[in-house]
Amino acid sequence: MLIRTPGSIWLHIMMASTFFSFLAAHAQAQTPATSSVQPTKNHSSTAKQAVSSSSQPGEKGTINLGPVKVQGKADILDSMKINPDSDYSSVGKPRVLTTTTTMKTFQERMVDNLSDYARRVDAAVNYNTNNFSINMRGLDQNRLLTTIDGVRTVWANDGARGVEGGVAAFDFNSLGAMDIVKSADSSFFGTGSLGGVVALRTLDPEDILKNGKKFGGLSKLTYDGSSESAYLNQALAGRYKNTVFLIQGGYQNGSEIWNMGKRSGVGTTRSKKNPDSYEQGNFLGKIRHYFAGGHRVGLTGEWFDRNSDEDTLTSVGSTYSRYRTREENKRSRVSANYDYKATSPTALFSEGHFLAYWQQMDMITNTTSNRRTAPIGEYDRDSDLAVQSYGVTGSATANLFTGPVHHAITFGGEAYMTDTSQYAAGRDNCSASIYACSFLHVNQSDMPKVHGNDLGAIVQDRMGMGRNEWFHITPGFRFDWYERNPQATATYASNAAYMGLPARSSGSHYSPKVLAEARVLRNLTLYGQYSEAFRAPSATELYLTYGGNGSYVNIGNAGLKPETSRGWEVGARYGNSEKGATISFYDNYYRNFIDNITTTAAAAGIGGYYPMGVFEYVNRQHVRIYGVEASANWTFEKHWQVWSSFAYANGRDTDEKVHLNSVAPFRGIIGFGYKQTNWGASLSSTFAAARDKVQDPTSNKNKTPGYVIFDLTGWYSPSFMKKLRLQAGMYNVFNKTYYNSLDIPDSSSLPKAYYTQPGRTFKVTALINF
Repeated sequence: MLIRTPGSIWLHIMMASTFFSFLAAHAQAQTPATSSVQPTKNHSSTAKQAVSSSSQPGEKGTINLGPVKVQGKADILDSMKINPDSDYSSVGKPRVLTTTTTMKTFQERMVDNLSDYARRVDAAVNYNTNNFSINMRGLDQNRLLTTIDGVRTVWANDGARGVEGGVAAFDFNSLGAMDIVKSADSSFFGTGSLGGVVALRTLDPEDILKNGKKFGGLSKLTYDGSSESAYLNQALAGRYKNTVFLIQGGYQNGSEIWNMGKRSGVGTTRSKKNPDSYEQGNFLGKIRHYFAGGHRVGLTGEWFDRNSDEDTLTSVGSTYSRYRTREENKRSRVSANYDYKATSPTALFSEGHFLAYWQQMDMITNTTSNRRTAPIGEYDRDSDLAVQSYGVTGSATANLFTGPVHHAITFGGEAYMTDTSQYAAGRDNCSASIYACSFLHVNQSDMPKVHGNDLGAIVQDRMGMGRNEWFHITPGFRFDWYERNPQATATYASNAAYMGLPARSSGSHYSPKVLAEARVLRNLTLYGQYSEAFRAPSATELYLTYGGNGSYVNIGNAGLKPETSRGWEVGARYGNSEKGATISFYDNYYRNFIDNITTTAAAAGIGGYYPMGVFEYVNRQHVRIYGVEASANWTFEKHWQVWSSFAYANGRDTDEKVHLNSVAPFRGIIGFGYKQTNWGASLSSTFAAARDKVQDPTSNKNKTPGYVIFDLTGWYSPSFMKKLRLQAGMYNVFNKTYYNSLDIPDSSSLPKAYYTQPGRTFKVTALINF
């Protein structure tokens, strides 16, 4: 059974915390303003004073004072402050390839989840609600690496029962920033980064304790009409000397995201969304201590739990008289980190980082139903997929000078272990005399417990040369080795298709890259990169065993090779996060794509009789994805802002001569806003071209028409409480019917209208920063 979140208790705690935050903000608003400049014991002042006065008696003298410079003691918290416009190549995030979005943008554009981010910020990023994965440059699921505070999260699936997801197991309102590294490059991050890296950074105490504050907080209350949901988020941060801490919590409660389907009722003709309710909670705790000399240690704890309860009316019909689906997605994490940053960026040892972590992820799907056909009666299923990981990762950067060349050499490594387990329980009225029961496999594991070991070693050298180091070239590589060991369990031995314990799987990969950057103008950098990437096979792809003799079987393949890629990218970056633009062209070639195909028992190397089919994971040979991305943003005259983002990609299996359904059509975002001291408004448009390049051109299932939608938002801060920000938004202003093409599954018996996006919706938010 599902473990339910104690939602009412959690909600009461959050409401009390928010109430006290409101009082604190109100008290601050009533307090007379005081100077934020505090005297320090260690300070010096210098002044140049020019005095000019009339020498005539009775004339008024004029005194001209020269500039006065006051230098105070620097705040130690600023020693590791992150600048979104700086280069972080030493941690795998070169500025020319990385897009950083801060909490300020999340708040201004009312971004509360990954779908909002894809719609209002970056057209090159998509979120697939069908398989709960992020999509970028035509790849999704486990071909895109997602990290949270440097800790790998996994996209996992059980391969047979529809349990999948994992990378979205976080509350978006717990984030302080998001780094998107758009490059098919494993030279730093290793396995899984075929399509790039989504590096999420949770809220830090420093995000709230700005301008020397000792205590502060962030309170947010939102109503979202697209799912009739309420969000309540509260963060509090404090400081004692050089120690800072943060606690953050969130609670959500709502229903299904509605669509534009018109037909209700039950069965596969229903086009309205199934009724659903959900409850979500999260907690984040951090403590950090700064030491003199650029050292920092920290400890983080995180918990997330989301439960949903769906009345699955689309499954009600001749087979089932009722059908409910309950899903739970849980993640817990504890991590400790050490960071070092020298005062001078050219010091012999300029920076170092070390992270150790433990993480547990659980994805549970529970269905309860009543069958009208044999086996008649109660028919329940409870499937659990769990992934536990623990590991360490770190890097250090040293600076050397050889003549006119500055070498920033980074050495790093990663070692982690994973344990993947799966179990499917069930209750029904099956017996040996009922033929249909030979297809219904429960109270078993569909794969052995799998223990994984991964090791990686990193070396890169960012070489700067020329006047003010206007030219950089960065060669680098990472070597990875992986091993997957299946473990015998009683639940796997009871599998109806058990064929003995499968073999161990292991492999290695060498991922080189070369990145060249030329700052041809003060604010313009041209770049080009060649890189390689790879993804090790998952436990499911290696060891799935589902089915039974006399019916069908779906099996993994312990002999799978890792997926690999090599690619080129050229582009340009101008300006910064306030005024800037980027454009990039990429062309990536992939080999050994892992896919599930229909085959024969002989070809799969197994015995038995399977009249309804044999399905096996295999490597496909050649896939190519190329495209172009561009973005621009401009703030001018203090009041106006415009932004835009565009993405086009084309992907094909070059052996089968078919297009890939994971590639989104051309998409774009254009927005502009106006703001005054205490109010502002913005209008943005999201648009996409029609998609007709699909894997099966004879079917209209995955083909979608083009669309243009508009979103209008505004905000106001009352003069009596300037720390309060009231926001409201109207989305899809003209109530347009449209599709997110990636949400449509490759095979479905439901009407296409079931996958339409919401029509006109409204959102309101109250935000307090204090």
